[in-house]
Amino acid sequence: MLHPCNRRERANKLEVRRLTLEGALSRLGSTLAGFWLHGVVCGCAVVALGGLVACASVPGGGITKDSPIEAKRAVVTERINARWDALIKGDLDGAYTYLSPASKAAYPLEVYKGKVHPGMWRSVRIDSLDCEGEICSAKMTLTYDHPNMKGVQTPFSEQWIIEKGNAWFIYQP
Repeated sequence: MLHPCNRRERANKLEVRRLTLEGALSRLGSTLAGFWLHGVVCGCAVVALGGLVACASVPGGGITKDSPIEAKRAVVTERINARWDALIKGDLDGAYTYLSPASKAAYPLEVYKGKVHPGMWRSVRIDSLDCEGEICSAKMTLTYDHPNMKGVQTPFSEQWIIEKGNAWFIYQP
């Protein structure tokens, strides 16, 4: 049974009213530990955020719009092949990671998955790659299977943008 102690006490520099009995369980000794734990959690969050900012500031592919043409071509070629490998395997989540930030903002993952239908593509070949400033245009040949024909080859083109140290596919459905 609680007895109204109602006396004023100081707990963690705050004045509070005591409404419990004196005893082993009448004090919350973990309040100081709570402040200590809160400090540790906040400190870890600051360190993690600092790591993310540092990683974001280091160029992912190491290229900019002012990089040499050969460096741009090497990075864009690698990313085109990786994206198309994911598409050929049917990995839409993996292929989505190559979209530019603006493309991702315009087409969320679920919308992208609704518009792209994998399963018929066999291979892709880069015929030419021209980079001017931060835009790279790739002319390619796609080999795919149609229900009535196998191994159909179709020329097409893609555009990639160089942003934040890497090349990103500009999705235009």
